[in-house]
Amino acid sequence: MSELNIVAIDDDDITLEIIKNILEESLDAYVYTFSRSKQAREFLVKQSPETLQLIISDQNMPQYNGLTLLKMCNAVKLNVPFILLTADASRETVVRARQLGVDGYIAKPIKRDNLIAKVQTVLKLPQ
Repeated sequence: MSELNIVAIDDDDITLEIIKNILEESLDAYVYTFSRSKQAREFLVKQSPETLQLIISDQNMPQYNGLTLLKMCNAVKLNVPFILLTADASRETVVRARQLGVDGYIAKPIKRDNLIAKVQTVLKLPQ
């Protein structure tokens, strides 16, 4: 079993499949995928840095957006690196994300090399 457990949250199933395939093949990670942010939230509150190493979340989703999930992680002391996915990062979103401690951004559409490089950088993995 992989030592790298990642959660990917996006309301677009195709994006989730792309993230899962890239990270599981390239980094030997196990990727938990959630297309519903409410289910992701329920999963995240039960995790710790020992069980989870990274969260990748879309910003714009029904129910809970990425920043709301990041704020919830901070509230329950789930101190795990958090990467925000967005197709349209407004200045307000970027400022708020930085205040909440986001570790990185990935622009949509996702490019394989960008995703791998960002994850390696955030997790301080060899490149």
